Amino acid sequence: MDIRTVIGELLALYGVILTITGLIKGADARADVWAGICLLIAGAAFLLWAKIRPVKVPEAPRQADSGQLEES
Repeated sequence: MDIRTVIGELLALYGVILTITGLIKGADARADVWAGICLLIAGAAFLLWAKIRPVKVPEAPRQADSGQLEES
């Protein structure tokens, strides 16, 4: 689980909600629409970043039953 995925999804969700709210309110809520669009772009950037450069977890060295490191 990558934190960038969670952040991207939350930003995108808030962006959708804010954009829809701004569009429903009409011309009085231009800031809501622009902020929603910016949040959508930021959320998409985080999700794209997580997709392009996934986290690579290094493998731990194997250990023998006796607790000593195996020799290769």
